[in-house]
Amino acid sequence: MAKVLEMIFETAEGKSATIAVENPKHPVHVNTIKLAMEQLIAGNVFVSASGGFVGVKGARLVERNVEELELG
Repeated sequence: MAKVLEMIFETAEGKSATIAVENPKHPVHVNTIKLAMEQLIAGNVFVSASGGFVGVKGARLVERNVEELELG
């Protein structure tokens, strides 16, 4: 099972930009995630095609199962 933490930011043009972190450290603490996102915004660390990050929109943990199929 693969887990990914997706941090969703608002950009300068009002669009969304997502940063995905594979295999995040567990347990995931909401306050820690929010603080990290705010620090990324304050440090102007990332810029997307729709501008710099200006706000926190949300975060989510995504978990998926992958099953390889034998084709022969």
